[in-house]
Amino acid sequence: MADSRIYIPTRRRPAQPINDGDAAARRDFHRSLPGYRATPLLQLRSLAAESGVAGIYVKDEAERLGLPAFKMLGASWATARAIQRDWAPDIPLTLDALRAALADRLRRRLAAATDGNHGRGVARMAALLDLDCDVFVPAGTADSRIADIESEGARVTVVDGTYDDTVRRSAEEADERTLVISDTSWPGYLDTPRDVIRGYATMFEEVDDALARSGLPAPTHLFVQAGVGAFAAAAISHYDDSRRSGNSRRPTTVVVEPIDADCLLRSAENDEVTEAPGPHRSTMAGLNCGLPSLLAWPTVQGGTDAYIAISDGRAHSAMRTLATEGLVSGESGAAALAGLQALLDDRAAAEQLGLDDTSVVLVVNTEGATDPVNYRSQLAEDPQATRDAAHVRRQARRVIDLSPEG
Repeated sequence: MADSRIYIPTRRRPAQPINDGDAAARRDFHRSLPGYRATPLLQLRSLAAESGVAGIYVKDEAERLGLPAFKMLGASWATARAIQRDWAPDIPLTLDALRAALADRLRRRLAAATDGNHGRGVARMAALLDLDCDVFVPAGTADSRIADIESEGARVTVVDGTYDDTVRRSAEEADERTLVISDTSWPGYLDTPRDVIRGYATMFEEVDDALARSGLPAPTHLFVQAGVGAFAAAAISHYDDSRRSGNSRRPTTVVVEPIDADCLLRSAENDEVTEAPGPHRSTMAGLNCGLPSLLAWPTVQGGTDAYIAISDGRAHSAMRTLATEGLVSGESGAAALAGLQALLDDRAAAEQLGLDDTSVVLVVNTEGATDPVNYRSQLAEDPQATRDAAHVRRQARRVIDLSPEG
């Protein structure tokens, strides 16, 4: 089997961004959460030169709000909005107000389906709000990911099936005392996954702020990893809003998926939502999704210039590259860089997408080492060893931290 597959649509549908009318409230809410800070934006100068492009930025989400992935941004905002909408209308969106509104009620709980990071974010929000939490994971989920979710106080149930089976199972939990916080959608269930997508926008606003402070150009090319498509929809929506407000042109956008869970690529080829049948065995666990989100798909379809499906080998190679640059990255986290590397290996496709020595590329490291066993297996070092060596490696590789703390 080939280690990558590239599909460049010849026809495009109109963009359908998911607009955010509560952006100011969302930013204020995120900034009020314990441990909030803007995550690093790194400029990888040596890797850009070796890759033949003008610049590579990496938004490093290896730690976000005390968790090893970006997912807390969407899980926290969607949870707050769901509580306000269903249980406590008109209250301010702060942790204190939410806790107070729920204090005199019957015992409430949150439920979620996950292949790791989203569920841990929902579990953390439940703990912060003193709610019960049930999280459903697919068979084959790494023991470390289950343990991490349980460490937040949630009950974890392993479903004998795929991620999509866990989504269906979690949906059965919805009742008057249980809110299902899902990052994918289905008929009749759109509000919460829409808020998940809107929650991710905070990350891209931080990128804009860091580049503006540094006087550096906006990206010309954006590589985003995708499971059901919520994260990709957030990125596309953000840059569509920026383009329309005159801040920059929309970057050429490339969506990256596992080669055996390429539901978005298949949907683009067929011009309709198409399932990638399981089993989905990629170590890129956060991307092992067989069905696109019905909410996210129109945005992804209208805003994506190319789709790349990659093998685990590609992801593992990108993990090693990022470690050389002083970044700890899990399998899903490295997928966007792996997609860039796959495109650079296909000169015709790269030329078709305008990727050349004038291009400035943005990728997101969406997670840290959420499966330490596989990390050690692929890199022959512990994640902590990568962190300990980060400063020396970044100096040697001409890595510049553009974030305020950097």
